[in-house]
Amino acid sequence: MLVVAASALLGFVVSNVHYHVKLKPFNDAKLTGIAYEVKRMAERLPGDADPYLSGAAGLGYELYVTDGQGSEAFYGRDFRELDLDPNVIDEVVAGSEYHGVADFPNRLFITGFFDNRLSNTVGVPLTLGGRPAALFLRPDVILQFGELRSFFAMIGLLTVAFSIALFLVATRYLVKPITRMTGATRRIADGHYDIELPTKRGDEIGQLAGHFMTMSRSLSQAEQSRREFVANVSHEIQSPLTSIRGFASELAAPDLPEDRRIHFASIIGDESRRLSSLARQLLLLSSLDRMEDGLIRSPLRLKTEIRRAVDVLEWQLSDKEIALGLSVPAELAVMGDATLLDQVWVNLLSNAVKHIPAGRSISVTAEADGAECVVRFADTGDGIPPEKLPLLFDRFYRGDPSRADGGSTGLGLAIAKKIVLLHGGTIAAESEAGQGAVFVVRLPKL
Repeated sequence: MLVVAASALLGFVVSNVHYHVKLKPFNDAKLTGIAYEVKRMAERLPGDADPYLSGAAGLGYELYVTDGQGSEAFYGRDFRELDLDPNVIDEVVAGSEYHGVADFPNRLFITGFFDNRLSNTVGVPLTLGGRPAALFLRPDVILQFGELRSFFAMIGLLTVAFSIALFLVATRYLVKPITRMTGATRRIADGHYDIELPTKRGDEIGQLAGHFMTMSRSLSQAEQSRREFVANVSHEIQSPLTSIRGFASELAAPDLPEDRRIHFASIIGDESRRLSSLARQLLLLSSLDRMEDGLIRSPLRLKTEIRRAVDVLEWQLSDKEIALGLSVPAELAVMGDATLLDQVWVNLLSNAVKHIPAGRSISVTAEADGAECVVRFADTGDGIPPEKLPLLFDRFYRGDPSRADGGSTGLGLAIAKKIVLLHGGTIAAESEAGQGAVFVVRLPKL
C-alpha cells in the first residue's frame, strides 16, 4: 500500500510539473484564441451579445464581462474566487491582454488547470454598445470534463485496489518459498541436512533455492567428511597405541629372551615413529586449511627444487634399484613457497617409490603450457585401478584395504593436493591397468 501511495503521489507531482512547464503556455494561447473568437461574434451582434455570451458559456466556458466602472456580468458557472486585480481590469479595458493562465503561480500539489478562480483566466478587450469593456474567459472544467473526471477517478481507485490485491498475491508468491528456506535454515542449524526446496522456478527465488540445496548438500558432505576424519584419526592413533601397550606388557615379562625383547622394542619404536609422523602431518593439514594468504612466496627454479627432492630419496631409489629420469628445463620457474612445494615433490616421489616393484623406473618431466608449468611424475608400476583414482587424494585413503600399507598414514597425497591448490594450481592422477601411473601437477608460471 505504501508503494502504491508513493507511486500515485509521485505520478501526480510529475504530471503537475509537466502541466506548468509544457501545457500551461499552450493552454493559455488556446484560450486566448477562443476569447478573441467570442469577442468577434459578440461585437458583430451588439443587440444579441447577452444571449450569445450565455450560449457560449453553455458550451463549457465561464465568462466575466465588465467595463471597469461597476457594470459587470457573469455567464456560466460561478467562479470560486473573485480575486482579479482591478488594475488588470483597467489595463484590459484600455486594450491590453491578460494571460492569467500562463502566469498562474506554480504549486507542487495543485494543477492550475482545475483552479476555478477569476485570476486564472485570459482577458481580451471588448467593445459593447460603443463602450470599451473587458472579457475574461476560462474553461468550465466540470461541464467539459465532469463525466471524464468521474471516469478517471474510478480508474484510479480501481487501479489502486487491484494493485494492492495483486501485490498481496505476488508478495505471498515471493514470501512463501523464503519462509520455507527460513525453516530449512533452522533444520540445518539443528544438524538436519535432508531438506527439499522448490528449485524449478526460473526466477531469482528458484536460483536461490537451488544454491541453498547445493549448500545443504555441501554441508552434509562436510559433516560426513568430518565424522570420517575423526573416525580415521581415532583408528590411526588407536592402532599403534594398542601395539605399543601390548608389546610394552610383553617387555615387562622377567623371563623374556633378549632377542624377543629387542624385537618388541623395535616394534614399539616403529609405532612411536608412526604416531609422530601422523601428528606432524595432521598439524600440517590443519595449518594448510588456515593458510589461505600465509604463503611465503619466492621465485623457484623447478629443476633445482625437484633435484633436491630426488637427493632426499636417493637411498630409497638405490635400495629398490629404481632408475629415475629427470627432464626439467632449467628456465622453468614458479612463484611459490619452497618448503611447501618441496613437500609436494617428496610426497609424489616417495609415493611412486613405495608402490612400484623393485627394478622399475620413474620419470619426472616438466614443460611450459601457456601460462602454466606442467610437471609429470610417471612410473612403470602396475597401475591404479580406475575405481580408485577418484579417491587417491582423500584424507586417510590407502589402496591397501588392510590399512597396513608399509606404515603410511594416507595423508601424503591429500597434503600435496592442498599445497598445490594454495598455489593456484591443480593436481590429478592418470593410470591404466598394467601401464603405470602418472601424477600431473599444474602451477602458474613465473
